[in-house]
Amino acid sequence: MGVSAAYQLARAGVRDVVLVEKGAFGEGSTCKAAGGVRATFSDAVNIEIGQRSLATFARFEEEFDQDIDLHTVGYLFLLERPEDVTEFERQVALQNELGVPSRMITPAEAKELSPCISTEGLTAAAYNPIDGHCTPEAVVAGYVRAARRHGATLLSCCAATGIESTGGVITGVVTEAGTIATDTVICTAGAWAQQVGEWAGVHLPVEPVRRQILTTEPVPGLRLDTPFTIDFTTSFYFHNEGPGLLLGMSDRRETPGFKLSRDDAWLEPLAEVMERRAPALTQFGIASGWAGLYENTPDHNALIGEAAEASRFLYATGFSGHGFLMGPAVGEILRDLYLGTQPFVDVAGFDARRFASDHVRPELNIV
Repeated sequence: MGVSAAYQLARAGVRDVVLVEKGAFGEGSTCKAAGGVRATFSDAVNIEIGQRSLATFARFEEEFDQDIDLHTVGYLFLLERPEDVTEFERQVALQNELGVPSRMITPAEAKELSPCISTEGLTAAAYNPIDGHCTPEAVVAGYVRAARRHGATLLSCCAATGIESTGGVITGVVTEAGTIATDTVICTAGAWAQQVGEWAGVHLPVEPVRRQILTTEPVPGLRLDTPFTIDFTTSFYFHNEGPGLLLGMSDRRETPGFKLSRDDAWLEPLAEVMERRAPALTQFGIASGWAGLYENTPDHNALIGEAAEASRFLYATGFSGHGFLMGPAVGEILRDLYLGTQPFVDVAGFDARRFASDHVRPELNIV
């Protein structure tokens, strides 16, 4: 999201755009992501942001001269509970109104699309054929080169350590390499955004929660068009990754914190879910795995806006696991907020101050 914003600002002619990153570009949560890209959300603004980003991913190789290994195989949500079916029917109707070709299908149709699943207990499924997955680090690389071509300065291995201000007006960003004079900060620090906000006296209610991912050994006969398949009740998911599969599931026992190491305690409940929902996959060994961080907010919706407490402090964070896929569109939104022009979608409802009022807007399609 940071490199997307840097690219959009520099391309719009904004001078002296500087991005600082503690490590290598994208090595935080982005390169730990499952790579899913979709427009299938419950909130209209998220649907529109997803659509806008999908359009960018579709033309990414042509526009940025970067192959991102995009697989437009669709997203498939498997549904058991009657209340989930009702909610997804509402979501599909809203998505269709906004131009997303999602649809409700039967369990038998779901198995035709994703043969590895068992339909035991399923009552319906939701499918959008234009969703898919791609390679996050490739997207980052494309944006990095493009931002630099347009004149932005991108500094890796240069951690920010503080923000300087006078009378509520930002005057600089302190980094390991020295202080950068500026009157504007855009925070896209993901799971670490709350700390960055505190430097400027801005409260960003973001909580880091570990999520883990595994990849399997080669799966013989795996269909190349297997959709990104999600068992919505349990959050278990999988999609093709090379000759094998990438799979994951949230651990309901996980506690918040900056935990980046793997913990095999979640493998037992994962195996139990796989045995029921995708028993054919339990025979294949694990090739590798890693841990990353979701950046959760209380309502699982993003924080996007400009702070009232400090001038000028803009932010885009708290995407609750879906920041990568929304990055292209949010880069455009941040550009417009900085320039004072109207973004393509109204993000006023994502202001971080909503939690002090009754304007909370939960995103329900989060796994």
